[in-house]
Amino acid sequence: MNASRYENMTYRRAGRSGLRLPAVSLGLWHNFGSVDPFESARDIVLRAFDLGVTHFDLANNYGPVPGSAEETFGRILRRDLAGHRDELIVSTKAGYRMWPGPYGDEGSRKYLLASLDQSLARLGMDYVDVFYHHRPDPQTPLEETMGALEQAVRSGKALYAGVSNYPPELTRQAARILREMRVPFVLHQPKYSMLERTPEQGLFRVLEEEGVGCIVFSPLAQGLLTDRYLREIPADSRAAKPHGFLREEQVTEARRAQLRALDAIARARGQSLAQLAIAWVLRHPVVTSALMGASRVQQLEDNVAALDGLALGDDELRDIDRLLAPGQP
Repeated sequence: MNASRYENMTYRRAGRSGLRLPAVSLGLWHNFGSVDPFESARDIVLRAFDLGVTHFDLANNYGPVPGSAEETFGRILRRDLAGHRDELIVSTKAGYRMWPGPYGDEGSRKYLLASLDQSLARLGMDYVDVFYHHRPDPQTPLEETMGALEQAVRSGKALYAGVSNYPPELTRQAARILREMRVPFVLHQPKYSMLERTPEQGLFRVLEEEGVGCIVFSPLAQGLLTDRYLREIPADSRAAKPHGFLREEQVTEARRAQLRALDAIARARGQSLAQLAIAWVLRHPVVTSALMGASRVQQLEDNVAALDGLALGDDELRDIDRLLAPGQP
């Protein structure tokens, strides 16, 4: 392990909590499932830790197959990182379908606590640092869902609570309930990028007022905000995979024209388009960390290198807003 791994990483406080996360975290949503090479996954995780990336984000359904990303990370932890557990922040989530029947989905106490036990078994861990409810469940009282997060923390199976994909007002209600329960609500995980700005429409204000941190997922828009799609769709890209969330029809020629213009801004700064996209999400003061995926070690290294150039000028921000204004492709 790299003894100087903490020297060049920036760590940011999650809201008003005592928890600090690396400015770039590693997400295991893609490329760490049973369909992916284990040694490649292992190389990425270990290189991330060597670079000071101490936060590894999972969910019960990450794979494919669902659950296999947790199993992969558990193998790496036992094989290589067991002696470093107290240096790591490991998070997982529950909220999407995991098993048949009425108790394998959504937001009931029954589902969330059973899922957490299953996640811990796959990970081979006694506790996770952050346990999230993955998405809102309008059929279950919010008090019940938050009560399950409270029980997870009280039992010692999680240290902190979080939510993901919650809209602003529901986030405020969740914060109030957890505060009354005296449960540390430290993170909200929304989708946010130059191409997806919904959190700016009230969520960021709520998080700032409630003192909750924010870790954004898909800051590269599932890889669109990289140089991979500027001219074609590579055969090994997410858009070309049958199980990916980025679809080929989303990569239109009009979108490519936008991406090439953004790439020109990035190159004028001495950065790649991906590095510009990371700097852009981290510019917002409420954002604690940018959650990155990676399919190769070099990709991870390039993403972390974005931290060497986070400052964005007003003229650059105006140019980006102009290129992506409503009505543009």
